[in-house]
Amino acid sequence: MRVVRAVALLLLGVYCGGLVFWVLAPRVQDLPSPAFVRYWQALNLDYGARMPVLVMASLVLLVATSALSVRRGRAVLVLSVVATVLLVGSIVVTLTQMEPLNRLADAWNPDSLPADWTDTKDLWAQWQFVRTALVVAALGCLLASQTLPDAPRRAGRRLARTAPC
Repeated sequence: MRVVRAVALLLLGVYCGGLVFWVLAPRVQDLPSPAFVRYWQALNLDYGARMPVLVMASLVLLVATSALSVRRGRAVLVLSVVATVLLVGSIVVTLTQMEPLNRLADAWNPDSLPADWTDTKDLWAQWQFVRTALVVAALGCLLASQTLPDAPRRAGRRLARTAPC
């Protein structure tokens, strides 16, 4: 259980860090238009190849963590499930809102951008903030669940299991 939760925490933390970068480096958005689009296209290549594996591994481990959290008590279970739901929310945002915009940007010639390209960039940035908030909240829930002690076992249950037949 602890290993599964620790690896889930590690992978989710790596994913979260990749997303938080955008928030911590707002000047990237101020790059000249061609440079920004080249940067965006390069991110799509790099992140597009690695993030699906990272995110799906995180999701599988969060589902396992949630299932295994039943034994640790209601609070740990709720936090684990909420973390999982928040990660699923970030996946939905990525697939339904951000990926179509990424595909659009990948088709652009950075030296001859469409007139409305900044509208697309701004919309992408808005969804990036939403996705980042979801993943930061998921990481917070998973971290909080790590700090909680296991729920005390009821004596009656333990006695019932050890009582002779």
